[in-house]
Amino acid sequence: MGGETGTAAQLGHVLDAHGVQQALIVGPNSGYGLDNRCLLDAIKQGAGRYKGIAVVRNNASLAELQDLQGAGVVGVAMNVALLGIDFYRHTSPLLQHLRDLKMWAQLQIEADQLLDLRAMLQASGAQLLFDHCGRPEPKAGISQAGFAAMLAMADTGRAIVKLSSLVKCSALPYPYPDAWPYVQALLDAFSPQSLVWGSDWPFLRAPERIDYGPLLALFEKLLPDASARQAIWYDTPRRLFGFDEQPKATAPAS
Repeated sequence: MGGETGTAAQLGHVLDAHGVQQALIVGPNSGYGLDNRCLLDAIKQGAGRYKGIAVVRNNASLAELQDLQGAGVVGVAMNVALLGIDFYRHTSPLLQHLRDLKMWAQLQIEADQLLDLRAMLQASGAQLLFDHCGRPEPKAGISQAGFAAMLAMADTGRAIVKLSSLVKCSALPYPYPDAWPYVQALLDAFSPQSLVWGSDWPFLRAPERIDYGPLLALFEKLLPDASARQAIWYDTPRRLFGFDEQPKATAPAS
């Protein structure tokens, strides 16, 4: 769909319009597969503005990951929600490479998928980035097993969560009020020092129209504390993803 495309130039225009200094670009599993050339080109064009999450083979070598890291990639996407638990069940060597390089394993899980992978993830020692609030079932509540397991991983000190795509954990249209308790639970468990915000632009497979501006406005409503927003929008992603120091921001860095 044309509405789901987004070039590097278009991304730059969106970020400029909202005063966003830096961003983490996530390579999608769909469309590009294992081809990271567009991601790497966008990072290069950004000249320090962007970091990336790449898609790699489950048996990617340490050298391959080092090459990606040298090009501005800070982690690898593991899309369990799309490809299933079995696809990632035996990825301990990849996770150990990520651990050794201090790169992130970005996990898109949904419902209770984490339960099957939790032991492997914990044993790996890798840094874990859970995407889209962990995609809990909208009607199952914060005590549902998969979401509760993710909250418990805050105690490891090496897990963070991306507050993005509330549409993916909501059964209601914008502003997704049934997802708000999950955001609050994540704030309580992880704190702003282990949370980052993401727009999910250009909104692949969205069930309805989504725009960058309303998402920013919703986040301000959910987090009225300006210092918490500053941490999640700017300080935490800059620290965790290795962005260069910039003047203090009032708009998101991710």
